[in-house]
Amino acid sequence: MKGTVGELGEFGLIRELTSRLTTTPAVRLGPGDDAAVVAAPDRRVVASTDILLEGRHFRRDWSTAYDVGRKAAAQNLADIAAMGAVPTALLLGLVVPADLPVTWAAELMDGLRDECQVAGAAVVGGDVVGGDTITVAITALGDLRNHEPVTRAGACPGDVVAVTGWLGWSAAGYAVLSRGFRSPRAFVEAHRRPEPPYHAGPAAAGLGATAMTDVSDGLVADLGHIAEASKVRIDLRSGLIDIPSQMSDIGQAVGVDPLQWVLTGGEDHAIVATFPPDVKLPARWKVIGEVLNPSALPQVTVDGAPWTSKGGWDHFGSIEDTH
Repeated sequence: MKGTVGELGEFGLIRELTSRLTTTPAVRLGPGDDAAVVAAPDRRVVASTDILLEGRHFRRDWSTAYDVGRKAAAQNLADIAAMGAVPTALLLGLVVPADLPVTWAAELMDGLRDECQVAGAAVVGGDVVGGDTITVAITALGDLRNHEPVTRAGACPGDVVAVTGWLGWSAAGYAVLSRGFRSPRAFVEAHRRPEPPYHAGPAAAGLGATAMTDVSDGLVADLGHIAEASKVRIDLRSGLIDIPSQMSDIGQAVGVDPLQWVLTGGEDHAIVATFPPDVKLPARWKVIGEVLNPSALPQVTVDGAPWTSKGGWDHFGSIEDTH
């Protein structure tokens, strides 16, 4: 695969990328036609879309193309799982400059393919065009398997708030990378390749979760969406939130309270949900707070007080303010 995508040409690039793909039983017709055909036994399709822009969401000097592919797929497939659905398929829209090495695009597709396999889905098609900046646009699809979707609007006073997956790891990894370091490796890799607990979303739906979301913009910000949609107050208990010793060490080294990363870091794509208080949760779920009647406007509080520190991802804010 020597040369650039410009030298290979649009259709040559498409052939190269699609030759690397695998399939699943849900894919009735994959790449190669005007559109793909994906089975929808539930007769409802859960869909989500997202965009990664070079320089804004990833840097080639920090992440390999394979890393970018894994991350792009993960953040979209996590949205499907957070609705209580099972991921089935992924579509790719790719904008690349003509001088981009073909190997970069191929490794990106390998990352997309492999993350889809983790979630039980498959890349089923897409489009490629030339442009000045690498842009990766993803649409993910999922199947509810006869369950009702778990939205942000169902949390009730008395519910517990529980989370499964990592919190703050990606933000800690970003802090390490932004200071020119590459270790501790576990946190750097968490930033490059998040590991959403895909199985937990449908499992939570089966347990009776009343509201659910993945932690993409930060725990406080994402629970804020649930609080607003459900018209409740959510109170987090900082003493119930685990902070690994290595994260504390990183925080001490860079002068940041690691609780800041846990509450506002985002991009870990953990699953956070609210459950009736009598639900027996599996060990993978950690209770970190409760749902209360709103005292005024719906909001998220920490240990009973509003969280006033800056943080949380805002696509129209500055990069420095969002990590």
